[in-house]
Amino acid sequence: MAEQVLIQFRADKALKQEVAEIYESLGMDLPTAFRMFMARSKMVKGLPFEATLPKEAITRTEARNAFHELRRQAVNVPEMSLDEINAEILAARVGRKG
Repeated sequence: MAEQVLIQFRADKALKQEVAEIYESLGMDLPTAFRMFMARSKMVKGLPFEATLPKEAITRTEARNAFHELRRQAVNVPEMSLDEINAEILAARVGRKG
């Protein structure tokens, strides 16, 4: 067996938990999944998945302006009760099911 080393890194706690649950549902733990990631990286001599930038990228300024425009538009939206919101969600779901 090859000499083993300890690899440590920091990750967001919620992300780690969510990913651990995904791998557990696949029947493996995080260390096994990370070893698989590294083995596959070695096989393909790179990232084991496609890593590309989106075709349409927007600048930070454009994103900020879009956010502020949406906030401006939301000022005129009437207040809704929780029951009204839930009814609207239910109607949309029923509409999607046909």
